[in-house]
Amino acid sequence: MVRPLHRVSRAGIVSFVSRDALPPDPFAGDPHDPALSLDGGPEVVDQDVLSEAERDEVVADLADLAVYQALLEARGVRGIVVDCGDCGEQHFHEWSLLRASLQQLLDEGQMRPHEPAFDPDPASYVTWEYCRGYADAVLSDS
Repeated sequence: MVRPLHRVSRAGIVSFVSRDALPPDPFAGDPHDPALSLDGGPEVVDQDVLSEAERDEVVADLADLAVYQALLEARGVRGIVVDCGDCGEQHFHEWSLLRASLQQLLDEGQMRPHEPAFDPDPASYVTWEYCRGYADAVLSDS
């Protein structure tokens, strides 16, 4: 039997909503679901561990990201677009969000889901490869 959830309106009227009427849980089956601790699950989820080579790559990516932002932000570029192999869509990451995600990967061994950019202008985002090529061209001229 599905136990309904209840809601109380401002007027004090109680109504019931079936759990089947709710949207699907985006963390269903995710062992890193932040709500697990609320349901009596484990308080701390084991950290994923990056290999030394993976840590070095993330540190290098953070350093590259700082250079790319310094060179491109003043030219109106808001961040980096990534083609997602999991969902087949493009993900738009502003500079600070990508930096925070990479830092989280370095600190915790994983990147947690985040809210996608709201109505991004694709013309304001470039690929990682574009950033690398732009930086190489600009820095080789100096």
